[in-house]
Amino acid sequence: MKTKIILLSFSLFLIASIGFAQKKDDPKSIINDKISIKKYYNKEELERLPKGDLLTLYTERIEALIETLPYIAFATKPGITMSSLGIPNDNDNRKVLESKFEATKDFIDSNRVFQSKILPYSDTSKLIAAILFYEEILKSLHEYSEFH
Repeated sequence: MKTKIILLSFSLFLIASIGFAQKKDDPKSIINDKISIKKYYNKEELERLPKGDLLTLYTERIEALIETLPYIAFATKPGITMSSLGIPNDNDNRKVLESKFEATKDFIDSNRVFQSKILPYSDTSKLIAAILFYEEILKSLHEYSEFH
């Protein structure tokens, strides 16, 4: 009886670990899946927002651009993987992609610290102009696919 319980427990453990194991070999999206701009603003809407909200919007748009612009030769939206582009999903390519994710995360983290310390000194009208400019770039990325 004790052997059956041990075997049953071991079997359930194996099944659970297989079910929850991460698939390391599954292709990852080249562009981070977590980036998105929920709303685009016009100048009048931005002028009504407090400076703290403007700083948040500015930082969000910078991060979206950092995550997207360097990779537009491959994709402009999340979901495109190396495999879908015909790039082999081998160990070396996965390591390079993971290295890219880590470097981008490190840059965004250090940029966020810098932005939180220095950006509050910016002029509100220039902050609004920059947000509108970044939003235009992000909108144009949606139209980029028409060029090829």
